[in-house]
Amino acid sequence: MERIKTHQDLKVFLLSFEAGMEIFAISKSFPKEETYSLTDQIRRSSRSVSGNLAEAFRKRRYPKAFVSKLSDCEGEGAETQVWLDYALKCEYISEQAHTVLNDKYDHIIAMIVNMSSKPENWKW
Repeated sequence: MERIKTHQDLKVFLLSFEAGMEIFAISKSFPKEETYSLTDQIRRSSRSVSGNLAEAFRKRRYPKAFVSKLSDCEGEGAETQVWLDYALKCEYISEQAHTVLNDKYDHIIAMIVNMSSKPENWKW
């Protein structure tokens, strides 16, 4: 396995950052009355995935702290999926956009779960 030097080298970080930026772009079209609710919530949870991954990577020498922070990432990813469901039901996003983003978060969450199941592989 190639040595990963920073959190920015993690495929899951890059994917979560990209997904967060996609959500930022798509949420720009949400109605003004959603600014302090759905728009704010979905942006925060989506950004939190990559933010928590960066923290987890720096805590990887402590397996319990690493797994705990990855658990936070997993939770934020799942929360983002709930907000995507609301955005779909409120007709703020298309079925296609929902499917693409939801699938992306399924993949991100699966990668995080995989990391959590073998924390010793990430120790330095």
